[in-house]
Amino acid sequence: MVVNKKMMIVAVAGVILNLGFLLGGVQSIRFDLQSGHTKCIAEDIKANSMTVGKYSVVNPNNGYPIPDTHKVTVRVTSAYGNSYHYADHVDSGQFAFAAAEAGDYMACFWVVDHKPPVMLTIDFGWKTGVAAKDWSNVAKKGQVDEWGKKKCRSLTEQLTQEWHG
Repeated sequence: MVVNKKMMIVAVAGVILNLGFLLGGVQSIRFDLQSGHTKCIAEDIKANSMTVGKYSVVNPNNGYPIPDTHKVTVRVTSAYGNSYHYADHVDSGQFAFAAAEAGDYMACFWVVDHKPPVMLTIDFGWKTGVAAKDWSNVAKKGQVDEWGKKKCRSLTEQLTQEWHG
């Protein structure tokens, strides 16, 4: 019985350690982008992993609509050039997909050229793996037990995939 408890402690510690690595797939940044330029951000994503992203242009005139000069075009592609998201002339948006292939996925932002140049500030959050799952939207009143089981199964599957590569 003592051996089983030790094995259980080691297994739980391994799960917690791996969960920490999985939750490391969260990237949230704020960056500046000058009109007429492009900025790309890459994220290494494993095949079949869930990924979600959200972006928004910071309004330079708080309380007023975002000016037309502060609209961006956004494209998210895989390492093989497959397009997963495209939005043209927007001030905010989001994307979500399961990665079909492993590799570096790129989110590229660009703004048309303006004279004089305009500087935009963009908030961008990108989550992958377990961190991409919004469990708060899964649980409903009276379904907490089933929700807990589903979350545990999903975490176990993700950890197993991560562990075995």
